[in-house]
Amino acid sequence: MDKLKQYLNTRPQDELHPSEIANLLKDLNEKYFDEAVQSIPKELIADVALELPDRYFGDVVENFTPQEIAESLSEMESDDQTDFIQELEEHDDSKAKQVFEQLDKEDQQDILQLKQYEEDEAGAYMQVEVYAAKLDQKVEDVIKEFAELKRKDELENINYLFVTDEEGHLRYGVGLDDLILFDFKKTLRENIQENPEKFRPVIGHDYDDIREIVQKFQEYDLNSMPIVDTYGKLLGRITSDDIYDIINEHATDQMYNLAGVNDEAEEDVDLIKAGKARAIWLGINLLTAIAASLVIGLFENTLQTYVALAVLMPIVASMGGNAGTQSLTVVVRQLALGDIAKHDAWRTIKKEVILSLGNGLLFALVMGIIAWVWFDKAMLGIVIALSMIINLLSAGFFGSMVPLLLKKLNIDPAIGSTVILTTVTDVVGFFSFLGLATLILL
Repeated sequence: MDKLKQYLNTRPQDELHPSEIANLLKDLNEKYFDEAVQSIPKELIADVALELPDRYFGDVVENFTPQEIAESLSEMESDDQTDFIQELEEHDDSKAKQVFEQLDKEDQQDILQLKQYEEDEAGAYMQVEVYAAKLDQKVEDVIKEFAELKRKDELENINYLFVTDEEGHLRYGVGLDDLILFDFKKTLRENIQENPEKFRPVIGHDYDDIREIVQKFQEYDLNSMPIVDTYGKLLGRITSDDIYDIINEHATDQMYNLAGVNDEAEEDVDLIKAGKARAIWLGINLLTAIAASLVIGLFENTLQTYVALAVLMPIVASMGGNAGTQSLTVVVRQLALGDIAKHDAWRTIKKEVILSLGNGLLFALVMGIIAWVWFDKAMLGIVIALSMIINLLSAGFFGSMVPLLLKKLNIDPAIGSTVILTTVTDVVGFFSFLGLATLILL
């Protein structure tokens, strides 16, 4: 509590940062939270609420009136306003309506415009606050207007000037470093005509998949991207800070999906909801474990004859599982980053199979010698060596093939991949090991 007070009292109002306040709030004991929230400057309420993890959102908004929240919300960009209203609707729909009604008409229209887009569409992430100059404006007039808007704090993160025709169709994009080199007495059109191709912007459409937008940002190293409608009219822009958030969210989703848990459920304070989401995947894992046990049951007599097989059996499955997870993780991540093209699947599978086979041969030799020395039986070493080669080979193949197949079926490659892979490596590992032992040792 003291750290928060010190931060708020020693920093000028315009240097207070919502993320720093959020970090200080998270460190507080719960009994001091409400008191601490009340000390936040009113204009930063909405910003801080969005910076905090979802479980704190309700605690923040319940400490303020709809009028106070609306005043804070009016200071935010349109995309953040929309995020806040949507989160407030999930928490308290009645209060969300009261806050929305307190906003001015322009903010309401912006929020309604952005809410029409689906979560995976570029339009849902754009800011409609954008400054665009007309082709026939003089550069000196544009700079004066630009500077005036900036002084009034009506524009943020500006490093790019969008240039439209009289009907609002986006024509060009000019970086500020290029703009200051223009002839100020000439129009934008006259300056741009000297090298028009240099000022062709990388654009996105409002209904584009947001993942395609992310790839363009990474490919062209963009700071912002103009978003246009079907007819080429400028609607808004997406900035790099939004892209960082999207990348972080997608990476988190993948980590959760690979572990068989649900992102939304884990953020929810409802333990039953989170437990239910986990239980579904644990139930599927149980079924796959039973399938592996049934394979072991087929070789009951072999296990009774050679007790050493029961000692060595987990090693085969564990090595196969780890090798498969390595291939799976690499391929899922490369798919997310767009590093694997549609025609590139075979190259990816071949690479993972070769790597797994190489490791399989290496550790087959090592484990074969260990098993031979450990149990003083050379043929047992050969059995586990052959089984390890087979299992690691299949792990590399299925670890790369499963996410590629899911991607082709338009399913998130991270969802279910681990369960499928674990089943394959366990079944193949146990069957190959015990099957070879039955053929060679009995």
